[in-house]
Amino acid sequence: MSITLRTFTFLDSLQPQLASFIGKTARGFLPLPGMASLFVEIAPGIAVNRVTDVALKAADVAPAIQIVERAFGLLEVHAHDKGAVMSAGEAILNDLDLTESQRVKPTIATNQIIRSIEPYQAQIINRNSRGMLILPGDSLFILETQPAGYAVLAANEAEKAANVKLVEVRPFGAFGRLWMSGSESEIDSASQAAIAAIESVSGTGS
Repeated sequence: MSITLRTFTFLDSLQPQLASFIGKTARGFLPLPGMASLFVEIAPGIAVNRVTDVALKAADVAPAIQIVERAFGLLEVHAHDKGAVMSAGEAILNDLDLTESQRVKPTIATNQIIRSIEPYQAQIINRNSRGMLILPGDSLFILETQPAGYAVLAANEAEKAANVKLVEVRPFGAFGRLWMSGSESEIDSASQAAIAAIESVSGTGS
């Protein structure tokens, strides 16, 4: 079976809102702020079952997310010990006979900032999100990435850089999606950090 490594991204320290969001939405073992985390997305999706098995047998890590779609599969593992998470990643790459440099280089499909959001739009977004509430008058940052898994890298780095609210992040499917809200200046800082993080990732064409 030929495997495509779509996402391979190591987060050295899960930020509080992202860790809490994963804890609220994931069905696996919940991470804590400050833990190291690895997101791996592959195609075809069914092969992520083998990837999970390899990671858990190789290192003392816990999985929060395993999503198996027809096209793509996503795995997240985490631990307090960064070395354990990195060892799990190395074991996955060895088993797939791939290197980190063979991951797909992410691209930004959508990058929008909506200034001073209207009350009705805030209500619509809040009804469909699982994170923090966006309030009328907030600025809203929307980012779409391809592959999808890199949306969490953008979210984590944006949260490091600015005082913003994580409204929603979806790191699976055809595109990854991120929504963040806050004051105009903080959203500007968050968007710059998120975009810089995505653009810094090396890899191959899709």
